[in-house]
Amino acid sequence: MDKHPRVAQTMTELRAMGVRIDLDDFGTGYSSLSYLHQFPIDTLKIDRSFIQRIGSTDEALEIVNTILALASSLDMEVVAEGVETEQQLVLLRQMRCSYAQGYHLSRPVEGSQFEELLGTRRSWAA
Repeated sequence: MDKHPRVAQTMTELRAMGVRIDLDDFGTGYSSLSYLHQFPIDTLKIDRSFIQRIGSTDEALEIVNTILALASSLDMEVVAEGVETEQQLVLLRQMRCSYAQGYHLSRPVEGSQFEELLGTRRSWAA
């Protein structure tokens, strides 16, 4: 993203049109902290590698908690990726993470099954 000089301007124009911008796999690879002030980002998606470790180490829990605090202070939403266990879901709820995705909530489904899933109004909120 930082190699193209018009990326930030294009993202700003898209956002002005109502397009939301999410930073996927936050905390790994190319999702640098510097992007948080360079680009108009609405949502951080915490990489599943961090979510998989919560509950097994205090450090992993602190990293996720820090990302949540950072996002909150920057008025961004957060999605926890790769939630695969009830324990992970419980810990994320306790940390007030608003959104989650992963096999614990639903396996990938076809479009017609997705409509049915939406009809159940299943919520992860406590």
